[in-house]
Amino acid sequence: MKRILVALIVFSAYSAKAQQTESKTVQSTVAGPLVETKAGAVRGATLGDVSSFKGIPFAAPPVGEFRWRPPQPLKAWAGERDATKYGADPAQMGWPRNGNKLSATSSEDCLYLNIWKPASAKSGAKLPVMVWIYGGAFVFGSGAQPGYSGEQFAKQGVILITLNYRVGRLGFFAFPSLSAEHPDEPKGNYAFMDQMAALKWVQQNIAAFGGDPKNVTIFGESAGGVSVQSLLTIPGANGLFQKAIVESGGGRDGVLTGRPINKDNTDKYYPISAETIGVNFAKKHGITGTDAAALEKLRSLSAEDIIDGGQETDGPGGAPIYPGPILDGKLVTETAQSAYSAGRGVKVPLIIGSNSAEVPAGFVNAATKDELLNLFGSMKADAKAAYDPDGNTELPKMLTMVNTDKVWAEPAIFTARAFAAKGAPAYVYIFSYVSPSAQQWMKYGAAHASEIGYVFNNLTSRDGAAIATKDLEVAKMMNTYWANFAKTGNPNGSGLAKWPAYDPKKNELLEIQADGSASGKPNPKKARIDVIEKAVTSGNLR
Repeated sequence: MKRILVALIVFSAYSAKAQQTESKTVQSTVAGPLVETKAGAVRGATLGDVSSFKGIPFAAPPVGEFRWRPPQPLKAWAGERDATKYGADPAQMGWPRNGNKLSATSSEDCLYLNIWKPASAKSGAKLPVMVWIYGGAFVFGSGAQPGYSGEQFAKQGVILITLNYRVGRLGFFAFPSLSAEHPDEPKGNYAFMDQMAALKWVQQNIAAFGGDPKNVTIFGESAGGVSVQSLLTIPGANGLFQKAIVESGGGRDGVLTGRPINKDNTDKYYPISAETIGVNFAKKHGITGTDAAALEKLRSLSAEDIIDGGQETDGPGGAPIYPGPILDGKLVTETAQSAYSAGRGVKVPLIIGSNSAEVPAGFVNAATKDELLNLFGSMKADAKAAYDPDGNTELPKMLTMVNTDKVWAEPAIFTARAFAAKGAPAYVYIFSYVSPSAQQWMKYGAAHASEIGYVFNNLTSRDGAAIATKDLEVAKMMNTYWANFAKTGNPNGSGLAKWPAYDPKKNELLEIQADGSASGKPNPKKARIDVIEKAVTSGNLR
C-alpha cells in the first residue's frame, strides 16, 4: 500500500498549491456580487466576465465532538460573508514532507467550497454545473489549488465548483466505540459524506448563483475519480448529480476501494478490518482499550497527531494503520466492481478514461522482465506477446504499460461496458499528449494527473517560458469536450473530432494523441487490455 500512495502522490504533486487564507469574516465591505444562500449572504468578486465565490462553508466545522461524525448542519450567519478568499485546506501533512507537521495552509476546519460562474448569470439562469473532486491518494489535496480554477469553464457557460473533503485519518477512520456511538449514523467514510454534503448544498443553493440543480456533473481524478466511482454506487448519493466523469479512477477492486469496517478477511489488499486498523493507530499513541474513554482520548489528539505524518504502519514492519475507504455496510455497501457486475449503480451519462503512461510502479512491481511476465502465471506467453513481442521493450516501459493498463485502462473499459449494458451513454478516452516541455520526464507517455491542466484549460509554465501553442490548443479542446458533456451529456460539438460513444462490439474511444490531435477510433490498446482482463478475471494477475 505504501508504494501505491507514493506513486500517486509523486505523480499528482506537480501542481503546486496556492497559499490559502481561511475566510471567516462575516461582515464584508468588498464591492462584489452578492448572492443569498440558505445560510446567509455571500459577497464574491468579479474579474472580467467571471465572478467567483470562495471559502463558502457547506457544513459545520468537523472539530471537537464532530470529529469522525457525518457533516453537521451549518449555522446561519447574519450580514454578508466575505467570499473572496479560499478556506483552509483539509488537514494534511506538508508537501514535500516535513516530518509530522501539518501543511501551513491546512486545518481540521476545512469544509468549504468555491464557485466560478459567468458574471452575467443571474438567479434562475439554469446553467450547467460541474463539481470537481480532487485527487491525492485520499491523504492530501484541496479544492483551492490554483490549477483547479474554474475561470475557463465559466467562460464556456458552465458553473464550476470545487469542494474540500476530509482526508487521511480524519476522512477515513473506524474504531469499536465509534461504531457504537450514534448507531443511526453511517461510519468510517467521512470523506464521501463530505462530498455528498457539498452536493446537497449544491442542490439547495446553486440556483441562486444561476445554476441548474438538475444538471450537475461530478468529475474527479485519481482518488477523486475513485470518489466519483463510489458516488455512482452509493445509494444515498442518488439524485445528487446527473452526469459523471472519471479521470484515472479505476473501476475494479483493489485500488483504494474499501475494507470491511468490523470484521477481518483474507483479501490481498485489506487483510484486516478498518476497526482493527483504528485500534492499531490508537495503540501507537498509547491509547489502550476500545471503550468510550479511549474514543475521548482519540478525539483529544491534535490534528497533527491524527495525520501522524501519513504513516502507514506503527513502525518498520509494524501493524497497519493506513486510513482509506471503508465498506461500512451502511453508506458504502459494496465496491464499484461488484455493483457494476450486478448491474447496479446510477444510470447516468459517463466519460471515463486514463492517461497513456500513468505510473512506472507501485501496483505491479518486478526487478526483471521475466519476473514481471511470471506475474501473469499461465498467461505469461500472452503477456509477452502483448507487451514485449520482439523482446526489445525495456523493463521500465513494460512496467509503466502494465501498471497503467491494470489499474486504469482496463477498468475504464470494464466500467464503460457496464454502463453501456444498462443503456447509459459512455465515452472512453486515452490521453496520450505530452507537452514538449515535459517529454524529458514523461518518457513513455502522459503521466498520472498530467491531463488536469488541459481539462481546466489552466496551464502554467514551470520556468516562466511561454506556453507552447500546441499545449494551448489541446487545453481548449479538452475543456470544450468536458464543457459540452456537462451541458448535454454528449461531449461532441462543432470544431471537434467525433468522439464515438462506447459500444462493446466496436470498442471505440477518443485518443488525444501524442501530436495533440484527437481521433475517434478502435481502442489501440485492445490486445493489451484483453490480456489484462483475462489475467485479472482468471486470478493470474492480482
